[in-house]
Amino acid sequence: MNKNLEYLQPEIVSKLANMELRARLVVEGFLTGLHKSPYHGFSVEFAEYRQYLPGDEIRKMDWKAYARTNKLYIKKYEEETNLISNLVIDVSASMGYSSNKITKLNYASYLAASLSYLSIGQRDAVGLTLFDENIRTKIEPHSTKTHLKRILLELQNIIPSKKTNTSNALNILAEQSRRRGLIILFSDLFDEPSEVMRALKHFRYDKHEVILFHILDPLEKSFAHKDDAIFRDLETSEEIRTQPYQLQKSYQNAMKDFIEYYKKECLSQKIDYVLVDTNTPFDITLTRYLIKREQMK
Repeated sequence: MNKNLEYLQPEIVSKLANMELRARLVVEGFLTGLHKSPYHGFSVEFAEYRQYLPGDEIRKMDWKAYARTNKLYIKKYEEETNLISNLVIDVSASMGYSSNKITKLNYASYLAASLSYLSIGQRDAVGLTLFDENIRTKIEPHSTKTHLKRILLELQNIIPSKKTNTSNALNILAEQSRRRGLIILFSDLFDEPSEVMRALKHFRYDKHEVILFHILDPLEKSFAHKDDAIFRDLETSEEIRTQPYQLQKSYQNAMKDFIEYYKKECLSQKIDYVLVDTNTPFDITLTRYLIKREQMK
């Protein structure tokens, strides 16, 4: 495997020292793969150059590239899109669950960091909101490198908190989000589905575009527990002892209905629904973002 492409694997990314390094290496790995895929050219103009041609605007000249190569190159930026993205992360206690080495909150933070790095590289403005029962942190969108460092630091220090009230937090955020843009939500959605969808409709009513990354642990999807187990609610600490094989079929059916509900409702509201688990390579999720950004242009 190409060394850069290794950094699209969540477990490898989790071993890196800090969030800035994770974001940079994920994006570099993503761009490496993108150049070899059918998506080549998809909104990666900021990473590409072409040689200067007579008539090109001098202000687009990359003088650093000239200093290195003694050749004139033009950065292939498109016109300013002024896209505003708000990364909205569920930090409630259930997001701290993991059956392996990466919690759902870890995965969400790595993905959000990578999207921030990619977006600001494209000169888009990015903001960050963390919520549980209420909004805990809110950073307004900007597009500077200093702002990126602030977001990455916040993501570096992220920890799961308490109970969730997704609909309450999202409705508050919708009321505060006056400038239309792209809302990117990261959550396991373990809340009342109809209330969550009502809050997401609030964003759509206000003309925001929405991508929903529904993040689950692989074991939450399969319920493939082999031994007797004690299950503890991470938000209420309530415990039950059971034999998982007795519940597996009914659990899997309930999970299927849970996922299908969101798929159907999001489709009806023109919300991009992306189901991922914490083993999903980051190129899959980043590509979905680029497709959405391209559509919005």
